[in-house]
Amino acid sequence: MKNQKTDKRPVDVIIDEYAGFHQKPANRIINYICIPLIVFSVVGFVWSLPFPQLKFLGSYIIYLNWGSFLIAFSVYYYMRLSPILSYVMLLLLFALVYLVIQVQAAEHSGVLLPQVCVFIFIMANIAQFIGYRIEGRKPTFSEEFKFMLTSPLWLLSLVLKKFGIKY
Repeated sequence: MKNQKTDKRPVDVIIDEYAGFHQKPANRIINYICIPLIVFSVVGFVWSLPFPQLKFLGSYIIYLNWGSFLIAFSVYYYMRLSPILSYVMLLLLFALVYLVIQVQAAEHSGVLLPQVCVFIFIMANIAQFIGYRIEGRKPTFSEEFKFMLTSPLWLLSLVLKKFGIKY
């Protein structure tokens, strides 16, 4: 008889590992809210970092920046785990980038994208720490980078499962 853990795909192992940290309903609700906020804040902040001006791109330069490289890296990582999840994440990231660009366009009214993103990131992470407390677990900072990348997949996998879509 084969070991059940070896029969799992890497994406299932990662999602199950993340889900293990989120068993209590209150913590799950916190994550349903905070994961999209953290993704928005990270993408938005990285999007706002200065990027070399490549004049040959003309008006399209706003779409090529450090944020687009972060998105490309993330989608590549997701593609290696699950093509279906990566396609859906790419569509969601396009919508998120639209919001980032809207906030960036509002900068003339005094709203600055980096400050908004840092504020959202701090508040959402405070809520995440409350979730860890509710769960009765200590945050594992050594796992945080991996979980930051995989938490959107966990959330998306829950949505796809609700609709009966296999990933």
